[in-house]
Amino acid sequence: MALPSNGSPWPPPRMAAPYREIHRDDMWYAGDPDRLARAHDRLENTPRRADRDGRRTRWGRQAADYPRKREQRLHVPLPGDIATTAADLLFADMPTITVDDTPTQDRLAELLDAAHMHQMLLGAAEQASALSGIYLRLTWDRDVVEDRPIPTTVQPDAAIPEYRFGMLRAVTFWRDLDGSDAQTTYRHLERHEPGRIVHALYEGTPDNIGRAVPLTEHPETADLAGSLGPDGVSIETDIPMLTAAYVPNMTPNRLHRGSPMGRSDYAAPIHQLFAALDDTWTSWMRDIRLARARLIVPSGYLTSLGPGQGAAFDDDREVYSGLNMPPTEGQGITLSQFAIRVEDHQRTTEAITRKAVESAGYSAQSFGLEGGGEAITATEVEDRAGRSTVTTKKKAGYWRSDLADFLHALLLLDVAQFGTRITPDRPTVEFNLDASESEQSKATTLELLARAGAVSTGTKVKALHPDWDDTAVAAEVAAILAETGEPAAPDPVGSFPM
Repeated sequence: MALPSNGSPWPPPRMAAPYREIHRDDMWYAGDPDRLARAHDRLENTPRRADRDGRRTRWGRQAADYPRKREQRLHVPLPGDIATTAADLLFADMPTITVDDTPTQDRLAELLDAAHMHQMLLGAAEQASALSGIYLRLTWDRDVVEDRPIPTTVQPDAAIPEYRFGMLRAVTFWRDLDGSDAQTTYRHLERHEPGRIVHALYEGTPDNIGRAVPLTEHPETADLAGSLGPDGVSIETDIPMLTAAYVPNMTPNRLHRGSPMGRSDYAAPIHQLFAALDDTWTSWMRDIRLARARLIVPSGYLTSLGPGQGAAFDDDREVYSGLNMPPTEGQGITLSQFAIRVEDHQRTTEAITRKAVESAGYSAQSFGLEGGGEAITATEVEDRAGRSTVTTKKKAGYWRSDLADFLHALLLLDVAQFGTRITPDRPTVEFNLDASESEQSKATTLELLARAGAVSTGTKVKALHPDWDDTAVAAEVAAILAETGEPAAPDPVGSFPM
């Protein structure tokens, strides 16, 4: 599609369902208790005590006896923890990004460092985990950065993609501008096509695009008017590639079969598990509040605070005058204190958390949860943690391809717009996902191979130090053989009779 026609509904009807799902995931990702309460109030229309399935829900519920007093609720930020852990597992180490040409490699390294690419990728992966995917966008502004393009990210609920045979052919990014209110909304649309970027400003309402107006009618888009080409609506990029890329978090999208859009890590779905975890944690804290020690005393024990001020009991008072009350055991003072169901709540919390993170595709061990209580070996621990490794490698496959295309466009744009003298090429992106293997596991594997006579000293050194070059490996092998007194293996080529 091109830019929307005047008077079109906004967002476009085909994006209404995906946006609604992204906003629900974003609600749990943000973890704002007030926003959670408002969302549930909208779902239920009234602050009833049961959800749509008839079950009790804490979010959006008020105390029955005191309508103006909201129940004290607690939110466990597990959704945010899942997204953060997903990003850490994927981009804890910066991927190795290389090209064959040396000057191009040097310029690429300079661009990645200047753009703080590692930090940007960590944030992008976290948002993609929660919101089903992320867009990578290329822009440039010589008033901000005069010598290079600027890579940025855009969340999927601010983009309208266009696909052909599953490949992104164009995408329109949009944002509401300052000065918008309940009656009038100003929107800036930025459409990326191969070879150009189209800008437009619309004045409409919250649910209608309204009419197109000149970019100069809003201060946030006025500067763009001077950068437009001869057609008055677009900026030529002078490269054949699209200056945007979409990286799905995971595919397929189970709610929209055949759609190239990704799915969130929460799309198992596990929203009800998040709500159950909040219920359990809130109940646990309620037990703690109710278990505070309270004293029930006769009225004669109370000290008047004056007319209209009530009375109070001084539990530090040492001497009391005679009171007109019958003698009873314990001097009429009753201690009220309830037990706290710590073990019940803890086991329930751990079970819900374990199920939620496993449904999201990760191992419970990645979130600090141990086994189910049974004794297990170190090998079994690593096997259980393998679920996180598999999920991370699957995600790396999406990032490896789309990030390489995006960086290729970055190099092309650097040449076309900034005149850099390099030979743009599509980089190779390699993730360092096996670096987390424990030293104990490596040593055990190498020991078993050595006993079987299936590995040489050089291979063992290379396995322990994969970043060493051949010279360093040979020196270490010589040192090991000298310490153990073993003779060096003869050169099989030099000793072969010719």
